[in-house]
Amino acid sequence: MHQIEFKDLVIFIRIAETGNFHDAAELTFLSQPALSRRMQKLESLLGAQLFERTTRKTWLTSVGREFLPKARRMVEEFEMSILGIKDMASQQKGKVVIACIPTAAFYFLPSVINVFNERYPGIRIQILDESANQGLESVIRGDADFGINMAIAQHPEVVFTPLLDDPFVVCLRKDHPLCELDEVSWADMESYKLISVGRASGNRILLDKSLARDQVKLNSFYEVQHLSTSLGLVEMGLGISIVPKLAMPLSSASALTFRPLKGQKIDRSIGLVKRSSTSVSPAADLFINILLEHWKAVDLT
Repeated sequence: MHQIEFKDLVIFIRIAETGNFHDAAELTFLSQPALSRRMQKLESLLGAQLFERTTRKTWLTSVGREFLPKARRMVEEFEMSILGIKDMASQQKGKVVIACIPTAAFYFLPSVINVFNERYPGIRIQILDESANQGLESVIRGDADFGINMAIAQHPEVVFTPLLDDPFVVCLRKDHPLCELDEVSWADMESYKLISVGRASGNRILLDKSLARDQVKLNSFYEVQHLSTSLGLVEMGLGISIVPKLAMPLSSASALTFRPLKGQKIDRSIGLVKRSSTSVSPAADLFINILLEHWKAVDLT
């Protein structure tokens, strides 16, 4: 049985990136007929068509879209085996793709990215700031090398490694009457309009479970899709919100502040999400190692 050749994987990736056989042939220093023959051979080995073609356009089939991230990982792993881990630091020109929930991106990533860029300046970083469900799907599909997500976004195809517990707090304007309290109870909030995120949000699911458990009914007056929008409405004086602490602005100049919840605490577990069936790329593995070394240095208190 014939084996897939490294060159064929590179050609496949170039066609997918350029969207046509002509440009891909130039980039891989092949004639267009030779490139077409190689793709036919690859499709034959895989037993599936990777591209749809017209005289003007080339696009990936569903099988091709699924195979693309796998091909990229295989190429990167092959290059790593040739260069060696030390050579990679100065020569690698790859990319690490991270699917990260927006509220955790600022907390986890900047200090790690700084260290990573110093050690491996040739490796680019792409951050997919997505919801918990979207980020989970990106990791499962292979669109992201790994994710930083909530424990609620677990799945048989991924492994979750917890990093920290992020408590929910009451978000208030600094001139709000509840700011006089050290902690805010459910009863304290009953007379105020609550700004909530949509019911599909992982944060909303956690909050609703807690409210149902404690048999609490708050005045959920506004519903938005993003935590950043809820913060904006609180800042405008339209109500209060219950949000993860990581979502709160760090600047002391902000008009917003928070108070801890009194009594029963709510928190969400934030951690690393990786595919269970395949290993991450060597570049992503380097990033993860630095992440695990450095994230504890940032204070959440």
